[in-house]
Amino acid sequence: MQRIEYFVNLHPENITMDIELTDKPLIEKYNELLLDIGSTLMISGANCGRIDRNIKRIADVLGVEIESFFSFNGIILTTKMRSNPSEKATHYKRLSSHGVHFGVLTETSLLSWRAVSDGLGYDEIQQEFEEIKKIKHHNRYQTLILVSFACASLCILSGGNYIDAAFSLVGSFLGLFVRQEMVKKKFNLMIAIILASFVTCFICSFNVYFGLGAVPEKALATGVLYLIPGVPLVNGVIDFIEGYVTTGIARGFHAGFILLCIAVGMAISILIFGINNF
Repeated sequence: MQRIEYFVNLHPENITMDIELTDKPLIEKYNELLLDIGSTLMISGANCGRIDRNIKRIADVLGVEIESFFSFNGIILTTKMRSNPSEKATHYKRLSSHGVHFGVLTETSLLSWRAVSDGLGYDEIQQEFEEIKKIKHHNRYQTLILVSFACASLCILSGGNYIDAAFSLVGSFLGLFVRQEMVKKKFNLMIAIILASFVTCFICSFNVYFGLGAVPEKALATGVLYLIPGVPLVNGVIDFIEGYVTTGIARGFHAGFILLCIAVGMAISILIFGINNF
């Protein structure tokens, strides 16, 4: 009986312990903040050189030195105290899907300069950056309307008439809508691009098949321009120039595969309609 009672008394519900909670070391906080800033910039469409300049600017204000390694899927950051180089922290953060958010890029850059000019501390920088991360993208339907009108305008600029532009507008609107829905439902990005390209070209192919517009091929060509990975292509070139070869190669291949997926979607639509003069 005594033995059973002994085990019962050791049940977690019967044990009370005083646990002293300690804060993280300051160097750990600095490293996590700088890594958070760097990863947010990366997934918002910044090139590696810009990321490095921004976080180094803030690191100088905090009195630390950093060593960073950028890859397409993650960032490794080591932070060392200037006053005590032996005090350092290293963390790795895996990146989520890449996108484009120029509002985040601009505000983060302004924050880094404001940290230098106003001598902001850790708490102020962290608080302001949390507000920057809350900046929302443009309204979904606003994006749909503006992007589709942009494709239609490009169709007219390239020589098409208003009928061609109308097909380009409707095709890009529906294609972008499909892409947004598939990304929202966590489909693979490349599958989403293939399907979006197919939907856009399928709509525009009616114009080519029946010869309704003046230059129907222009609608087919300009309708898919919203899918062109301009930011990854530009960032890939910039990374090559600035010496971030690994990330530059990864971004180049990523953008190249997106272009291939666009071509696949277009090819399927063209084959269905039997278009042979595109």
